[in-house]
Amino acid sequence: MTKPGRRYRFPQLTTPPASAQPLDSPEGQAFQRAQQSLQGLVVGDCFGEMFFGPVVKMLSCIIQRELPEGPWRYTDDSEMALSIVDTLDRHGTIEQDELAQAFAWRFNERRGYGGGAWQLIRSIRAGAYWRDEASAMFGGTGSYGNGGAMRVAPLGAFFADDLDRAQAEARRSAEVTHQHPEGIVGAEAIALAAALRWQEGENPSRTPQEIMTLIAERLPMTDTRIGIEQAAAMPPDVRVDRVTSVLGAGSQVSAQDTVPFCLWCAFHHLDSYEEALWTTVSGLGDRDTTCAIVGGILATHPSTQPPTIWLERSEEFSLETP
Repeated sequence: MTKPGRRYRFPQLTTPPASAQPLDSPEGQAFQRAQQSLQGLVVGDCFGEMFFGPVVKMLSCIIQRELPEGPWRYTDDSEMALSIVDTLDRHGTIEQDELAQAFAWRFNERRGYGGGAWQLIRSIRAGAYWRDEASAMFGGTGSYGNGGAMRVAPLGAFFADDLDRAQAEARRSAEVTHQHPEGIVGAEAIALAAALRWQEGENPSRTPQEIMTLIAERLPMTDTRIGIEQAAAMPPDVRVDRVTSVLGAGSQVSAQDTVPFCLWCAFHHLDSYEEALWTTVSGLGDRDTTCAIVGGILATHPSTQPPTIWLERSEEFSLETP
């Protein structure tokens, strides 16, 4: 356990990190999936962030598919996802103390962290223990925000061949900042979604409804699970404003009003990263986060990667700690 007030140093590894393993090894393949998902998450984050502005103007750009000029900068969604992938690369699992320290090391106030995360990470940087701080948030209920979900798709990609492991590791990753059941379940749902995106491959054997139902059935009974069940019942041709009126689109920055909409957008567009992201951003709401989530889910599989021009306009990222 990392002691409060002591600067943590990563231990020397006895085996090479996943990124150093041969690509045909299970570890190398896992890291490659996580990196693909991370790229999709960062591009989605950058893309969605460009659509904050006057609603009429933003909707006009979306309807006309008017791609914003670059450069597009990423936000806290990507910054925290980088810490997750770095931790998995180093250890092959979520070491919670180290993930908390990674969040603290990468913390950049200019990335747009929410108030709760800003306070929590600042406390960790000052030497506080993450579990105490996360448990005390919001009067002791813990956070049910969408932060655990926004960063976790690459973890689901990393453990894509084992749904039980993906769900368990997602829970561990969320607990570092989110102690409320909704915040944890939101992360579990997105990790499962990323894993299932990879498992379904280029020619899905399940319908979108079946995939979302499978995810919901693996979750404890929460508002997030109920929302996913509602999302599963909505066909793909429902107008997006109707979908968001029922499911939300992250305007409350909570897991329960973010995750169901993201799953609906992702699984009804398994053949096109681009169309999925245009649909997602048309829901407005917490658009950098919803686009990051959907982008991370879809890019887990190599058949649904971001368009080249989107990659060129998005900010580059590095796993190296600043």
